[in-house]
Amino acid sequence: MAMQKENTVLTPATSPTDSEPAAPMTDEQFEREKRYQASMNLFQNMLNKGLITPEQYAIIDTKMLEKYQPLLGTLFATDGLTI
Repeated sequence: MAMQKENTVLTPATSPTDSEPAAPMTDEQFEREKRYQASMNLFQNMLNKGLITPEQYAIIDTKMLEKYQPLLGTLFATDGLTI
């Protein structure tokens, strides 16, 4: 039986030459992000209590995304909301 030879040296997951550091979030972007997240938290609570429908929540989410234009909020947007 032949012994396999493998390279076991640890390598980074991304190449440093291919990656560029992200620009830091500005104070304005951070404020928009906070306002979007706080607003959507309130609407999520209303949805959970049955005060608004999933369809209404989706409409509200779309409007809040347009209003606040959050950087991270788009990651949590509920285009295909399923409950």
